Amino acid sequence: MRSVRLAFFLSLIVASALAQEEASCLQCAEWNQPQEPFRIYGNTYFVGVHGLSSILVTSGEGHVLIDGALPESAEAIARSVRALGFRIEDVRLIVNSHAHWDHAGGIAELRRLSGAQVAVSRASADVFRQGRSGRDDPQFGVASPFPPVPDVRIIEDGETLRAGPLALTARLTPGHTRGGTSWTWRSCEGERCLDIVYADSLTAVSADGFLYTRSADYPDALRDFARSFEILSAVPCDILITPHPGASNLFEKLERRERGERDAFIDPAACRNYASAARERLRKRVEAEKAEVEGGASR
Repeated sequence: MRSVRLAFFLSLIVASALAQEEASCLQCAEWNQPQEPFRIYGNTYFVGVHGLSSILVTSGEGHVLIDGALPESAEAIARSVRALGFRIEDVRLIVNSHAHWDHAGGIAELRRLSGAQVAVSRASADVFRQGRSGRDDPQFGVASPFPPVPDVRIIEDGETLRAGPLALTARLTPGHTRGGTSWTWRSCEGERCLDIVYADSLTAVSADGFLYTRSADYPDALRDFARSFEILSAVPCDILITPHPGASNLFEKLERRERGERDAFIDPAACRNYASAARERLRKRVEAEKAEVEGGASR
């Protein structure tokens, strides 16, 4: 009976995470609802759809776009760029958080519209080239394919990419996928410059049957998560943005600012809190996995 209860508990953890993240596309229509673009801070703007982030960082010498949401989101993202008074053709560089269809799906079309270079982590490169995940993805078998991007530039941890005066630094933060990447840069309003972090997803979401504690396809998953938690706990971070805007309460902060709270987006503890919450969720997942394995061995 104890093992049955543990199995049920583990299934609830997996099901809950999948419902929130990327197990199926039942939520795609909801995620893809229109969202009016808005300035986050300085030259940093939200141009994504309501449930999925896409971030535009601008300059007079070209722009950088982070993430492309779903394949069907590309035109909406391009419209949002134009609605802000910028040209999609002036996007010089497109980068990615992780290679799943709900964050990378629109990149092929956005690349076609802009002519931009696409830069991704080494572990994400083959996924982009093929348009589908490999067996080392915890969501292998349930993550949908997306339009491939055959020609990508590979970036390394700590590498700074430039487009005109813009400088964005890649920090590899794997775990959710092997190629997960967070991005950091500074945006200024007048003489006030702040550190902005686009932190990749840190959720331990998987297909049924994948165990983070004993995966032959991704044996370093737990170690990768631990390193990612450390990185995001320590990185300079005045403003946190995440691939799913709800994970960083982005729209709640927008509402607070619209009500007059000028610095609503600013929270120097946000990245630490984000990593701490993810660490606790992973701890519970690991405990449930170990209990299930022990329960199975005792039967």
